[in-house]
Amino acid sequence: MAVIAIPTPLRKYTNGARQVESAGEHLRAVFDDLDARYPGLKFRLVDEQGRLREHLKLFVNSRLAPTLETPVQPKDSIQIILAISGGG
Repeated sequence: MAVIAIPTPLRKYTNGARQVESAGEHLRAVFDDLDARYPGLKFRLVDEQGRLREHLKLFVNSRLAPTLETPVQPKDSIQIILAISGGG
């Protein structure tokens, strides 16, 4: 199973877990699997059209994942990076 690092703002969907495990052949399948166990998490990552939300980036083994169809292997490490906005 791949290990997914959960950023602090999304941990309320994983019952506070910093890391969770999931299986899938690509990122979309991984997030489908996660959403079955942690309802609402996928909606924070994927929009209504099934596209990755603009305010985040995904990395698989420290490499930028260009799409949700990026392949995932067992033992891969997935990072979800949220953009920070605001300031003045």
